Amino acid sequence: MVNLKIATAQFENRSGDKAYNLSVIEKLSGEAAAKGAQVIAFHECSVTGYTFARKLSRKQMLDLAETIPEGKSLRRLQEIAARFNITILAGLFEKDEQYNLFKAYVCVDQNGLVARYRKLHPFINPYLTAGTEYCIFEIHGWKCGILICYDNNIIENVRATRLLGADLIFMPHVTMCTPSSRPGAGFVDPLLWKNRETDPTSLRLEFDGMKGRDWLIKWLPARAYDNGIYVVFSNPVGMDDDQLKNGCSMIIDPFGDILAECRSFEDSFVTAVLNPEKLTQAGGYRYLKARRPDLYREIIGMEHKPEQKVIWLKPEEDQN
Repeated sequence: MVNLKIATAQFENRSGDKAYNLSVIEKLSGEAAAKGAQVIAFHECSVTGYTFARKLSRKQMLDLAETIPEGKSLRRLQEIAARFNITILAGLFEKDEQYNLFKAYVCVDQNGLVARYRKLHPFINPYLTAGTEYCIFEIHGWKCGILICYDNNIIENVRATRLLGADLIFMPHVTMCTPSSRPGAGFVDPLLWKNRETDPTSLRLEFDGMKGRDWLIKWLPARAYDNGIYVVFSNPVGMDDDQLKNGCSMIIDPFGDILAECRSFEDSFVTAVLNPEKLTQAGGYRYLKARRPDLYREIIGMEHKPEQKVIWLKPEEDQN
């Protein structure tokens, strides 16, 4: 493997407005390519919007979703990738030939679809079907994986993806600034976003506190450190339907160090160069080599009924 220059982006998407969202993806992809980035990653459901889907009927979801790779949005992403010679990762709702609905994230280059992943732990809408497979693919010789948002909170998913060979995991999210049982969590007042130019300090204090970044930093760098991987985290900034999101898209190395992070309130991206030597220098590489599966194979594989409670959804909206 050789060094890989990668970008992660944040932007304020519009609910259900694929044309607008794709125009922002095009703009940021072009700017990233001009700065030498070979890859750019966008957030969960960056093509379609996300939070508004909690209000949609099955018919509305089917109208919003697209088949992969035949859908118009996939073709548009391929056109953008070819125009700027950059690999693009972005998210949308997917439907298959049997009209099953999925939360999908795709990797597209100038030749078309490289990889498609379906979220293993979806919620937001009761008609979504859970994915059943991990995803490993290559970008410029780097073995990559994808885990969407809540998938990353279940640590076994990250370890499994690493054990399947991933040196780099894309972690697209729509997260933070929602209620939780943890101390300090909660929504951020949209009025602060409206007043962000006249009072940026109050908004930054909310975004960087326990409602946002402080919570993220408790666990996200640990995923990279424990597994000896690069992590590419992407998250929207601004209003997503009626909820405010704080961005913080970042790239983390196998030492758990943040190489680059979006820190503005604007549609933006950051870049970092990934160095393959770090993969074997980091402690996570040694930890993987020292594992003793004989001790815990049966423990990890014990029969278990999954439970998933999403506190910030209203009871009638909580599908898991």
